[in-house]
Amino acid sequence: MEIKTQLLVIGGGPGGYTAAFHAADKGLQVTIVDMRKNPGGVCTWEGCIPSKALLHISNLIYEAREAKKWGINYTEPKIDLDKLRDYKNSVIYKLTSGLGQLAKTRKVNYVQGRASFKNSKTVIVKKTDGNEDEITFDNCIVATGSEPTKVPNLFFNSPHIIDSTAALELNDIPQKMLVVGGGYIGLELGTVYAMLGSKVTVVEMMPGLLPGADRDLVSVLAKNINQIMDAVYLETKVTELKEVKNGIEVKFIGNNIKEPVQVFDKVLISVGRKPVTTSLGLENTKVKVNQKGFIDVNQQMKTDDANIYAIGDVVGNPMLAHKAFAEAKVAVESILGYKVAFEPNAIPAVVFTNPELAWTGITETEAKERGIKYEVAKFPWAASGKATSIDRNDGLTKLIIDPDTQRVLGMGIVGVGAGDMISEGTLAIEMAAVAKDIALTIHPHPTLSETISGAAEVFYGEAIEYYRPRKK
Repeated sequence: MEIKTQLLVIGGGPGGYTAAFHAADKGLQVTIVDMRKNPGGVCTWEGCIPSKALLHISNLIYEAREAKKWGINYTEPKIDLDKLRDYKNSVIYKLTSGLGQLAKTRKVNYVQGRASFKNSKTVIVKKTDGNEDEITFDNCIVATGSEPTKVPNLFFNSPHIIDSTAALELNDIPQKMLVVGGGYIGLELGTVYAMLGSKVTVVEMMPGLLPGADRDLVSVLAKNINQIMDAVYLETKVTELKEVKNGIEVKFIGNNIKEPVQVFDKVLISVGRKPVTTSLGLENTKVKVNQKGFIDVNQQMKTDDANIYAIGDVVGNPMLAHKAFAEAKVAVESILGYKVAFEPNAIPAVVFTNPELAWTGITETEAKERGIKYEVAKFPWAASGKATSIDRNDGLTKLIIDPDTQRVLGMGIVGVGAGDMISEGTLAIEMAAVAKDIALTIHPHPTLSETISGAAEVFYGEAIEYYRPRKK
């Protein structure tokens, strides 16, 4: 079938469906091509959303166990894996079917299949029903996302070796599980399996978990991670995986390894993600792909091909859905002729562990590396009435501040609900707010958000609940 469309969007994930819906709302004729039954992409089908559903359950188990300290004794939870999986799948179905309905309501043409460029104006779509469509477009937005990175010498075809996608299927709860990679995906999924009953070991080749995040924030999270995991090995590498009768035999090399050879029921490889740019036929266009596999774009999200744009994970880090949301709107408005650019001052990041860790703007680590002059103001949650009342003093809120202008350069939070609070810091940075703006903003009491204004007050030596005079 031959199809003509004003805007073709390849990929139905957060960036793709946002671009399609925004364009349709602006009056464009839009077609989406994606392999799945409904829009949603990796994030909704097999990433952000199902993982958060499972993390919600794991946090509930954690709270139930902690309740013994408060005089409430629950029996140890009995896991009904089928029902748990059904709940996770129901969340996915509700959201993806809702997106499918929104596509129909907006009269967006949805084609289920895989697209490949024939030239700069045409794609060939191999549909899931075995047929082919040829789609001619005025403009195209590539939003094909990313996929788990597979380490060639470690990843081989075995039911005992899984990636993040397979881990979220929740086919079973292994007795003993290894997570290779101490980044956010590994820690989130490791937390889920640990709380469901697996003895989880995490191995990370760097000196600390979550490389790149500020160490004072990570140290708070690491305390809890060390408690719920069976073991955490830092500065350690996996040198060999071998399938044996009872699972996977793993060989480690590292300074603190007492057992260099161990056997695990399941091994989760979680060492990052890579952009999906191969098999797209980009060589038949003027689109340029860099050495890391990312598509080169300008601030309008336009590639080197005048009619082709790209957004989301395929254009570079950070690989975050909310970055794709914002880039999608820029791309559409650029196509419509508006004077726009993607130039955020801050993109928040959240690790949905227990406790959560979030940051936005410039981190202290980055400030040091770039030689940026800064001061840090910290408010420990031990001084928070709300944190004390819910028995979660294991938190810290910090601000990165320009000492000369007093502008807020960055914010970091570790603690329960950190992800829901970090947006205040993002707004402050985007509005070029100074620390006094935050200090003078009345925050409701008792809430965890008070720790944000508390950190600003610490900068001026004016915090009431936490005595820390300003340095002369």
